[in-house]
Amino acid sequence: MEECIFCKIAKGEIPSERILETENFFAIKDANPKVKGHALVIPKKHYGTLLDVPSSLLGEFFETAKQLALKLLEKEKAEGFNVVVNNYEVAGQLVPHVHIHILPRKKDDGFRMNV
Repeated sequence: MEECIFCKIAKGEIPSERILETENFFAIKDANPKVKGHALVIPKKHYGTLLDVPSSLLGEFFETAKQLALKLLEKEKAEGFNVVVNNYEVAGQLVPHVHIHILPRKKDDGFRMNV
């Protein structure tokens, strides 16, 4: 995917500050955060949606999300967090490269999810 922004970030073609990194995944701050500390876990290899991620990598994907959530809970002094994965444009996926949103939450932070 030559035009994929997350692939370009993964390859170092677009600079980013990595919050966390494993062999197959990395985490960065969201460019348009919904709450303070909002971050993303992104596969280094291109997968369109969660359905495209090999089963052998799903454990590491979610373990990386867990590690990021723990880090953000502490750093942001958050009281909770949301984990969001949007799959396909109709479901709100803006970048066609699967990623997990971690949103550290505080009481009365003003953000509401419509689930």
